[in-house]
Amino acid sequence: MIPETKRKVLELFKEGRNRYKMRRFKEAQECFARALKLDPNDSPSAVYAQRCAEFIAEPPPEDWDGVYVMKNK
Repeated sequence: MIPETKRKVLELFKEGRNRYKMRRFKEAQECFARALKLDPNDSPSAVYAQRCAEFIAEPPPEDWDGVYVMKNK
């Protein structure tokens, strides 16, 4: 059985990923931030929150297919 908190984190992550794919990066970032508030150790939410910040600062091209390309190591 999945604890209620983790279930909510998963729901927020799913919602955030959907918004991320739709290029709604600020909304997606808010979902990931809410997930991290519930579980600060949720690595996937942390990664996507950072990606959203990058895309808010510098949006991907119009033909973006959802694939993230690392620019730094």
